Amino acid sequence: MKISSTDYTDVLHEMINQRWAGNEFVAFPDDSVALQKEELFCFATAYEAMEFCYEMSTDVDRYEYLSLRSVCHSMSEGLQDKELLVEKNGLVDVGQMVTLHYQRLEGQQLINDQKQNVMNQKNYDFLKYQVKFTGFGEGLENELKEKLEKQTPDFQIAHKTKFGNDEVSSVLHFKKSDQTDMYFFNRYDTTLKPEGTKDEMTQAFYINKGNNNITLKEAFNLMNGRAIHKEFAKLEKVGEGENARFKPTDEKYTAWMKLDFKEADEQGNFKQLKYSENYGYDLNAALAKHPIKELENENDKTKLVDSLQKGNRQSVTFVQNGNEQKHFIEANPQFKTINIYDSNMQRLNGKQAQDEKQGQGEQRSAKQNAKNESQNAGDADDSDAMPKASNKRRKKQSNSVH
Repeated sequence: MKISSTDYTDVLHEMINQRWAGNEFVAFPDDSVALQKEELFCFATAYEAMEFCYEMSTDVDRYEYLSLRSVCHSMSEGLQDKELLVEKNGLVDVGQMVTLHYQRLEGQQLINDQKQNVMNQKNYDFLKYQVKFTGFGEGLENELKEKLEKQTPDFQIAHKTKFGNDEVSSVLHFKKSDQTDMYFFNRYDTTLKPEGTKDEMTQAFYINKGNNNITLKEAFNLMNGRAIHKEFAKLEKVGEGENARFKPTDEKYTAWMKLDFKEADEQGNFKQLKYSENYGYDLNAALAKHPIKELENENDKTKLVDSLQKGNRQSVTFVQNGNEQKHFIEANPQFKTINIYDSNMQRLNGKQAQDEKQGQGEQRSAKQNAKNESQNAGDADDSDAMPKASNKRRKKQSNSVH
């Protein structure tokens, strides 16, 4: 963290004010030029600062963060004793001052050990949260820590679970950076074995720097042929010819995505089909064509839409001629509609689905009564009524990634 000597006092006052505001960490680009106050980003927790640094760092730019307490102590000492300033050509290295501050407190060897432990702890904490929020829970923490301590170039962790009665096995892949001692969660390979069949398929899902990765449950839904609604980064071409590659930009867009089981890439993974907003799929409009009771309540409707966007096949209540009937539905962006199944998971054809529409009049007339009887549409991720994965899903090519 380097600043101009002319900005020293202003930056110190800003850091002190940030501590008064409840922040404890400051993140910044690790540049060799003087940073402005606007390039210093303060956070209340180490995880927030750590996540920001991971998201902002690239092959070219690297972000670091420091304890605001240490920054304020070191800079205050520098004001009182000019010999403690680390300054060259009008550029003050606050990060180095913090390091020297610790050295004075605990000695050179102790601070080196502490820095290594802090770095390893930061890496572990970030990976732990990343694994958890990608849908693998907290059961892998001990194994993750043990394998990080071995400092091998890469390592894998196995995970098994069930959705309904379908077996889902995954292998999480971690790799050490070529430039630093930090490890990254690169991808996970998931194998789906539907109930009652020996067939199975495997698909790789890659981890991005952001926090909007495809979760394990969304991966399960994709492998069952359903679509999910996600935010994606727009890509830009870098290089030409054989060196050409596509790099994610900061510009985002939302789209529905599903797997194309008719085509696989060179690694044996099924390619992705994406339907952006320009494609014209309106989930709310598709739902409104059917007499779905949960649409009468805004809270239930929101939960229903959220569940469908995650790719779930969701339980709902159809009202026809005053009678309630349990159905299951899923989003179908390709045909700009929803798929409807009866309580036995049998797909309703177009005529059956259209006949359901005739009950909508009775649904509206009974709106006031239905308001008191509305059901929770939020079985979403943990629904006990999770349908079985299709036994007709084709087995993947032998060159699948494992």
